[in-house]
Amino acid sequence: MTLDEEEQERLVDIVKLQPTKNKELQKRWGLESGSEVHQYLEGHLKDYYYRDDKSLIRATAEAAELVGVDPGVEGEEAEEGGVPSIIRVPELESQVFQVVAGPDDRSESVVSVLNKLRAEFDIDPEAGDVRSALQSLRRKGVVEVVYRTVPTFKLAVERDDVEVEVV
Repeated sequence: MTLDEEEQERLVDIVKLQPTKNKELQKRWGLESGSEVHQYLEGHLKDYYYRDDKSLIRATAEAAELVGVDPGVEGEEAEEGGVPSIIRVPELESQVFQVVAGPDDRSESVVSVLNKLRAEFDIDPEAGDVRSALQSLRRKGVVEVVYRTVPTFKLAVERDDVEVEVV
């Protein structure tokens, strides 16, 4: 199956961002809905992606080889459900990783992380974007959720144990 330029670029996104969800790809690709993402995947990239046991989108090994890009999560531990040694994330996720509470600290709310982002990076993202970034980092195994009155977040790993690459 030969891929055109757009298909190759979108396949690169899947490889770099995996594990990912329709919503993340929808935002990245500028599509109207998760359903539109699903239709695109099935119509154009059917042979190069799959859904894992948690219904997250992952690229096949062939896809990573085809586009010459390393997967978004690397390390022997990541393959076994443990801690990845490298994650490739968008800039906001990288910034969130830098400011969210450490593994030995008290977990914090989305608003707390948002306030840290404002102070540290002089940015003002939407709270929903910060929540999405935290959830994406959780799916990658580097952030954990602690349920209190509201869901709160903290690192599941030591910051220095994971190399973060911005894509």
